[in-house]
Amino acid sequence: MDHLKKGEVNMAITFADGVILGADSRTTTGAYIANRVTDKLTRISDTIWCCRSGSAADTQAVADVVSYYLGMYATMEGEQPSVGVAAGIFQEVCYTNKEQLSAGIIIAGHHPSHGGSVYSIPLGGSLHRQSYAIGGSGSTYIYGYCDSYWKEDMSEADGIGFVKGALREAIKWDGSSGGVIRMVVLTEKGAKRLLFLPDQNYQGPGEM
Repeated sequence: MDHLKKGEVNMAITFADGVILGADSRTTTGAYIANRVTDKLTRISDTIWCCRSGSAADTQAVADVVSYYLGMYATMEGEQPSVGVAAGIFQEVCYTNKEQLSAGIIIAGHHPSHGGSVYSIPLGGSLHRQSYAIGGSGSTYIYGYCDSYWKEDMSEADGIGFVKGALREAIKWDGSSGGVIRMVVLTEKGAKRLLFLPDQNYQGPGEM
């Protein structure tokens, strides 16, 4: 039996007030759709979330390990870790175990001192800080869309529209991507979750 994988598309962007993460919800086992409504956006700490692609078991295990270490960091240092610290721990785990893992991770969060930031770790364990990052099988189809419509310092509404438009295109063209679109908006006010449904042409219901 094939490993449970999230043949999918996910992304994270920076915008004027923070970051937005988004993902589809389809999980596959080979050609079989095992779950249509998987939540691929994972909370790591109060201010840091990640998108997971690759093996579901591998990425869940990595996220759990990093969440544990960030909790220890906050206890010992008396402050919330920055997104860069979280990304560094993710990279250490992914690179050290790169021969055993099938894991692509996008880390995004907001810090009072640094604002919003996005990091990506593709297969192999390298670490890249970017204004926006896309991952998963569906990302192949949206590089042109993102290059054409990306703008720095977008408003929250424009950022949500950009992420939703990109994910809709990936779902349209990639057979391994599908289901609902989930988003998390992270600002200094905290996390806000959004959900957009295919039977409403991804127009709502919006905030969860």
